[in-house]
Amino acid sequence: MGLLRYTIWRCLQAIPVLVGILTITFFLTNAIPGDPVSIMLGPTPSAELVEQVQTRYGLDRPLHERYFNYMIGVAQGDLGHSIYYDVPVLTKIIERLPVTAYLVFSAFAFALLTAIPLGVVSAERRNEPVDHVSRVVALIGVSTPSFWIGLLLIIVFAYQLGVLPATGLFLPWADPANVRGAATQFDVVVESFRRLLMPMVALGTLQMASITRIERSSMVDSLQNEYVKLARAYGVDERTVVWRHAFKPAQLPVITIVGLGLSTALGGAVLIETVFEINGMGRLIIQAINNQDYPLVMGTTFMLGALYLVGVIITDISYAYIDPRVSYGEK
Repeated sequence: MGLLRYTIWRCLQAIPVLVGILTITFFLTNAIPGDPVSIMLGPTPSAELVEQVQTRYGLDRPLHERYFNYMIGVAQGDLGHSIYYDVPVLTKIIERLPVTAYLVFSAFAFALLTAIPLGVVSAERRNEPVDHVSRVVALIGVSTPSFWIGLLLIIVFAYQLGVLPATGLFLPWADPANVRGAATQFDVVVESFRRLLMPMVALGTLQMASITRIERSSMVDSLQNEYVKLARAYGVDERTVVWRHAFKPAQLPVITIVGLGLSTALGGAVLIETVFEINGMGRLIIQAINNQDYPLVMGTTFMLGALYLVGVIITDISYAYIDPRVSYGEK
């Protein structure tokens, strides 16, 4: 019951944060110089046509009135109507969000599967050559921009070696009829993974490096605890000591960095999707900003902010499952 109450409380706390995101995004978007109607209709539209478009999208109303109408619409599940695409904003988000989620979660999976074993081995063999190599790799990963890694991967594996495609990404369950050269669903899965490989590595390298450093530091501390020394004194196998006694308590800082790293990954997806020409949420935001599509900018920003808040809440809740010493209101 304590965990349930805490979950409900954290969800209620997210509401004013989302309202703040909507408010800041609304006023900053409307402060952008330029006119979306001019971009939509061209440089010399007729006054009558401009008036019709402004009336249709509510651009002729005062700013405060547009703000309150927009907030009421969001509360009812309406994120507005895209000026440039002439479709509901929610429709474009539903169309693009799965690709971004596929990329971001794959990047996190790559980061966790490489960083956790690397950090554990580095802590277990501290100050040995393996540890030095691990620390150098983590330092390079933290210091290198993800878009530069993406460009480097394209140059090497797409243009020099020609083994991986440089652009595009689709979901593994896409229709084979819509994928060039795919005869079966298995062909779609294989081609999807080939197109995912480079952007996944480019986006996940920063997360991998950060998690490796935190994992190593946390495991070093955990291996110095008294219960670990006691287990060694009783002759427990070293592998059992590391993975059963020291590993689990060391994961709380890792969970924290994974939850906070979601914002970095979502921000990095904007650049990675641009570099690899992936039609996801990141590229949609860039297109919306270039076209001054106010409802689309606000809707995509709100959705990414909501995803980040969900990630933070899940991170907080997962503490209790990792460490039984953590409680949420129970005595």
